[in-house]
Amino acid sequence: MAASGYYLDVNLLNMTPDDAEHRVAAWVAEQGAPPYRVDQIVPRLWARPIGAWDDATDLPRALIAGLEQWSPILRLERQAHQTSADGTVKFLWRLPDGLSVESVWIPEGKRRTLCISSQVGCAFGCVFCATGRMGFERHLEPWEIAGQVRELALDPAFGKPTNVVFMGMGEPLHNWDGVDAALTILNDARCLGIGARHITVSTVGILPRLAQLAARREQFRLAISLHAATTERRMAIMPIEKKYPIDRLVRSLEAFARRVTFEYVLIRGANDSLADAEALARIAAPLGALVNLLPLHPGGAPGLEPTSGAQTRRFARRLRELGVKATLRRSRGLDISAACGQLRVETEASASRPRMTVTSSSS
Repeated sequence: MAASGYYLDVNLLNMTPDDAEHRVAAWVAEQGAPPYRVDQIVPRLWARPIGAWDDATDLPRALIAGLEQWSPILRLERQAHQTSADGTVKFLWRLPDGLSVESVWIPEGKRRTLCISSQVGCAFGCVFCATGRMGFERHLEPWEIAGQVRELALDPAFGKPTNVVFMGMGEPLHNWDGVDAALTILNDARCLGIGARHITVSTVGILPRLAQLAARREQFRLAISLHAATTERRMAIMPIEKKYPIDRLVRSLEAFARRVTFEYVLIRGANDSLADAEALARIAAPLGALVNLLPLHPGGAPGLEPTSGAQTRRFARRLRELGVKATLRRSRGLDISAACGQLRVETEASASRPRMTVTSSSS
């Protein structure tokens, strides 16, 4: 094991429930412990999570000590958090190797949504995204993805979210292996048990991985980060268009046997004309897709301006006239660093600045 404790020979949190149960059963047998100990150990990973094996008070001390040696429970460290007046809370999590990712808690009535990250940084460079300007550092492991949910489930001030959206840092389908396993951990009743229809994967449209997501039997929801409805418009703001053009993306969605949502950030002069709305309707209407219209978040994209409120309403009205269901999403957390990647950038900048010593004098 590395000194950081990050590289473990056995990390039960990184395993899907079938694999975890199998490994724990084999280990329990090796310890000469009764088989029922498996049913005490496995739920403490996700279903009834604990912060450390010492918290498993229903296990004998010898077994706890053995678990700490064999597969200690890794944690995400809460490096920083900010709370908005509207109840939105943004978290910055330090990973065991010292890198950081963000997640955002969004309460709304009885619904408690957690927006989670799947990568450190992002390789896809969308011009309106703070994370995209960071570049790509690494994929998150399954436990680091689902662990963002686990940490809040351990905190009585928050608890397990009702909904999870992969709309934080990174492109989920670029990290397909990690996200595929994390989806199972999030959804399986032996783990976090969040319903598939309460879990949304948002992607710019990596077509081979999109097909793998579609092949899963669970009804996970799909959101496409579209943001422009023609090749010319999309190419200007989303480099992915060059590899997976919009016409191929739309054809792949026609085979997707679930309702699709299009995420569409409105950017003044870039994608917000009525002609853009009409082009979007030509894609969305035949698919029966829902369009979420999102304001460009202040501070997330220097040099770009959000569409005015009046033009946003005109854009939405034109979509509805053309038979498309469109919703206007309001910005959350405007008084905190809620644009994806902002809190990490600001925290790192603050840490790199020399500390200022303030002295007082009397006259």
